[in-house]
Amino acid sequence: MALHRDLEGARAVPARFVDATGERRLARTSWQLASGTLACPACDAPVLPAPHGMSPSDAITCGYCRHGGAVRDFLSLAEPTRPARVVVRVRRLPLRAPERA
Repeated sequence: MALHRDLEGARAVPARFVDATGERRLARTSWQLASGTLACPACDAPVLPAPHGMSPSDAITCGYCRHGGAVRDFLSLAEPTRPARVVVRVRRLPLRAPERA
């Protein structure tokens, strides 16, 4: 429920309650940090990321030369970005309840 107060000219209108059925709030769960290139550090071939997204520590393998490593080793944020462009996003993870001993 939201509380709105409208002003009509110089005369103030009393506050009124408005239901929140028309209110839309978008939850920001991720922010764009940078854009870069995902390419093999050994042969410079573009590498395709997983469709659901990947974290910097995830394992990835070059489809051309089979060089493997962490995503952070394949990611370059240097300009200019090449055709294998990716967007680097920071995502907020849900809080977990503390574990009991």
